[in-house]
Amino acid sequence: MNETQVPLIQDRIHSIRGQVVILDSNLADLDGVTTKALNQAVARNKDRFPEYFSFILNNQEATNLRSQIVTSSSGYGGRRYSPRVFTEHGALMARRFSAQSRRPR
Repeated sequence: MNETQVPLIQDRIHSIRGQVVILDSNLADLDGVTTKALNQAVARNKDRFPEYFSFILNNQEATNLRSQIVTSSSGYGGRRYSPRVFTEHGALMARRFSAQSRRPR
């Protein structure tokens, strides 16, 4: 990671449930994949992905987060599901899974 990427990543880090996390959409954006592809890669590897590496936001958490960052509303092409967030270790593992799914077979 170079120095120009640090502010880009720092702006995407949030504190939720006492943990430092990154949204699935932000992690996918950093990886150059879609949010759907990232979450599918994690789902395909759920037996190798500890539950405490990520969690899905409840409605109140999603609303609070939405008020802090600019996101589209669900009535205008926004998310259909509550966002998943990844801890630091979860983000590293999710990136590995998404990289594996991008590799040609």
